[in-house]
Amino acid sequence: MQDTIRKQIFELQEASYQKFISALIPNIDNVLGVRMPELRKLAKEIAKGDWRTYLQTANDEYFEEVMLQGLVIGYAKADVEELLTYVETFVPKIDNWSVCDSFCTGLKFTKQNKERVWSFLQPYMISDKEYELRFGIVMLLDYYIEPDYIDRVLDLLDDVQHEGYYAKMAVGWALSICFVKLPDQTMKYLTGDHSLDLFTYNKALQKITESTRVGADVKEIIRGMKRK
Repeated sequence: MQDTIRKQIFELQEASYQKFISALIPNIDNVLGVRMPELRKLAKEIAKGDWRTYLQTANDEYFEEVMLQGLVIGYAKADVEELLTYVETFVPKIDNWSVCDSFCTGLKFTKQNKERVWSFLQPYMISDKEYELRFGIVMLLDYYIEPDYIDRVLDLLDDVQHEGYYAKMAVGWALSICFVKLPDQTMKYLTGDHSLDLFTYNKALQKITESTRVGADVKEIIRGMKRK
């Protein structure tokens, strides 16, 4: 099974795309160059079959092989507890922002299991491993920025203390989404007694000003909040 899937992946690689995606993810050197729509199509096919055996025996050598596993978990049909066991096994394999963020986007079963997944995410929010922490943060911004969770989300983001660039960037990104969706609560947080370091705070402001969903007048206010 794995040999067949690897062969399919190799047949889909493009040299020009390999150069493009490698430049976007500078900390890895095992990219073949397969476009995401092709990987998603392959993942859907695997998820329709014996996906459990695939996940238990999958290869991890190439970026695309790891990405494919994450996509399959997102497409697989099973109860939430079984799916979370596969999520737990997969998260330690994440070593870049691209796999992390695509994986989180695919875990749509979270929408029907909010409180269960919220509990599952808590250990990741205090992890000292950068990509475990980013996984937790991106899951929050994908599924929990809504009135019922916003106060708890802001509390968790405020507690993040990690020097990793991709963890800090994720917090800034998450806060910008908080502002876009729930500006009053987020503005109160940003202008209050928060614990954000200078880089993360200013990155959050930058992301807010880059949003097309924030008006020009509000962007001027946000720019005026930048700290030096």
